[in-house]
Amino acid sequence: MTDASSEALAATLDLQTVRVVRQIAEHGSLTGAAEALGYSQPAVSQQLRRFEERTGIALVERVGRGIRLTESGRVLARHANAVATALEAAAGELDEIRGLRTGRVRLVAFPSASATLVPRLIATLAASHPGLDLTYVEAEPPEAVAAVRSDRADLAITFSYPGDRDDPHRASARGLEVRPFGDEPMRLVLSAGHPAAGDEVVDLERLRGEPWIAGCPRCRGHLLELAGAAGFAPRIAFETDNFVAVEGMVAQGLGVALLPALALAASPRHPEVVVRPTARADVRSLHLVTAKGAERVPAVGVAIAALESLAGR
Repeated sequence: MTDASSEALAATLDLQTVRVVRQIAEHGSLTGAAEALGYSQPAVSQQLRRFEERTGIALVERVGRGIRLTESGRVLARHANAVATALEAAAGELDEIRGLRTGRVRLVAFPSASATLVPRLIATLAASHPGLDLTYVEAEPPEAVAAVRSDRADLAITFSYPGDRDDPHRASARGLEVRPFGDEPMRLVLSAGHPAAGDEVVDLERLRGEPWIAGCPRCRGHLLELAGAAGFAPRIAFETDNFVAVEGMVAQGLGVALLPALALAASPRHPEVVVRPTARADVRSLHLVTAKGAERVPAVGVAIAALESLAGR
């Protein structure tokens, strides 16, 4: 292909076609792509038909009652993330020249960030860049990473635990940008009358015989790993993702718990519980996940900078 013909073909590419092809690759059907993009199936079909009429290149082909990407479609899908991000970055830089009066950030974050980091970020951006359109959806890290990969989110706040066998920032985040966002301390939650409540720090081994109140599956896995390192298997008596419920159970003497600091900051402290650091100063790591190069999109870059500033306070 000559340089001239390559330039002519590149000129026919548009962001919407790239997004459609990416979603077809992700979901394997026009229906799945349409649902992911929030469009009707006829609208998605029309988008592909217009591209084919302009270029003479078919991106999908019929197979029985379904469809699949052609070789050309697979090539475009392979470059889709980079192309979409680059086009959005270019559009964003033009907005930046105009003073960043407009822009969009689709944010996704884990539940305990919903009552802590997210409201502060929204307020900060509303004050500094009132023209930005920020939307928010709550999701655990694996779903948040998947949302960025499928272009349903621009920025995800996620977490991981040391030694996490199901860390969503490994294979599932390949090709995405994962940047460290600091460490979040883990805290032991004890009833005010617990024998260890008066200690400044508490060794998990001291809680060997206690009943435990465990949280989400990944948090529970981290508890099992920490307890195993301390030489025991915790007896999990109750399980709930509700942080307020955890504190209520601890206050009633039903068990002890291990919670991240953001979860404890998400609601007022129960008067009958105390919170203590672990003897090993255990933490979980926070991350910001975006598509490669998304920080060059001004609206996303502003949101990242604001989050990093909030984390430093």
